[in-house]
Amino acid sequence: MLDRLAGNHALKQDLAAALRSGRLPHSILLIGEPGCGAGFAARCLGADYLYPAGGPHAEAVLRGEDSECITIRGEGASGQIKVERIRDAREKIQHSALSADAAGRVLFIYGAQNLNGASANAMLKIMEEPPEGVVFLLTASSAAAVLPTIRSRCAAYTVAPVPEAECAAALRAALPDLDDRQAADLAFLYEGHIGSALAVMRDPAVKAARAAARDLCRQAEVRDTYRAAALLAKYEKDKEGAARLLAQTRIAASAALRRPGFDGLSAPAAARLARAAGDAMKAMAGNANLRLTLTLLAAAATAQDP
Repeated sequence: MLDRLAGNHALKQDLAAALRSGRLPHSILLIGEPGCGAGFAARCLGADYLYPAGGPHAEAVLRGEDSECITIRGEGASGQIKVERIRDAREKIQHSALSADAAGRVLFIYGAQNLNGASANAMLKIMEEPPEGVVFLLTASSAAAVLPTIRSRCAAYTVAPVPEAECAAALRAALPDLDDRQAADLAFLYEGHIGSALAVMRDPAVKAARAAARDLCRQAEVRDTYRAAALLAKYEKDKEGAARLLAQTRIAASAALRRPGFDGLSAPAAARLARAAGDAMKAMAGNANLRLTLTLLAAAATAQDP
């Protein structure tokens, strides 16, 4: 299953060699920016560990549906992983029987940077004396964001974005209706982050944010403050939606800075929009008034250049 991971050839070779030799570490941290495939890499590795011969069970692991896999993610707006989730996972590991079909069991922790002090301590108790046959596969956006006590007990590997040509090919394979130009544009826009490109095609919320970001780009280019404000006003009571819109706006502005004219945005307008979106994201992170933040964004995105 590791062969299905695009790019990252050295990573795949190292992990495949560890599997063949029976020396796969019991705790592995896969580090990668959001959208670059660290979660998918973890599932590929988990499938190859549990079901070396492949088959329906291995495919189920890739879909996150196999019974020998325990999955933990953050919850709520903060995304923190609560200690109760770790304790529940420990109970399942220690008191449930292994399937005769699987080589062991896998505990996935997506976003290990969201382990707090209590949940990290509970996790350490499992990692220090790992049950036989259990492999812990953790992902994180950066190594520095993971608590040192957890990081020090893992073998760390980096999952990198892939070259644009490989990204476009992977997108065409996953989305048969996508033509070559669309695939190439998505690969350029998301800079080889396959997961981000797939999300904008598959996730309705992300797709809507991308469409709104393109609209905001048009208003920024023609400096139409009224229409920009009207667009942003729809998000005054939707902080999560506003955050998605701002993220997609910064991505679009970055693309236009690298290729002026992308999304109809000139380089000066892209620079102005990128600054305005970045300021708005900082304000939101500081719990500033959302309505005021979006009003200021509309004004800054469409302002006359000094």
